[in-house]
Amino acid sequence: MYMSPGALLLKVSVIFICTLSLVMIATSVLASCKGCLCPGDPCSLCPLPAMQDNSSKSGEHDLCARIKEKVPPTSAQPGSNEYFPILDKAIMVCVNEGGDVIRNKQRNVEFPSSFYCKPPDLIKKN
Repeated sequence: MYMSPGALLLKVSVIFICTLSLVMIATSVLASCKGCLCPGDPCSLCPLPAMQDNSSKSGEHDLCARIKEKVPPTSAQPGSNEYFPILDKAIMVCVNEGGDVIRNKQRNVEFPSSFYCKPPDLIKKN
């Protein structure tokens, strides 16, 4: 199919403008990210439950270590019958230790888990 040079230029211009506007929107969304599920993990979240194939982060919060101590990391795949009791136990430990459970509906590379534990500002001592 033959396109005139003017039509081709118009098509390329429209695609370029749309791409540029999407990049600008995405950048403003990332820049205005509020809450714990923002790039850089501002709340030191712990994935629930901890998975065996994920390594611990440097500077991990004490609560994350206590959860891993009480609920060892698992290799059970999310959605399997073995996964749900482990998830429930990890959530109970998080809440009992004073943490808040955050559900992650939009998973990405930095936050792949469905649930996270947000450590409290003041950790109660055992």
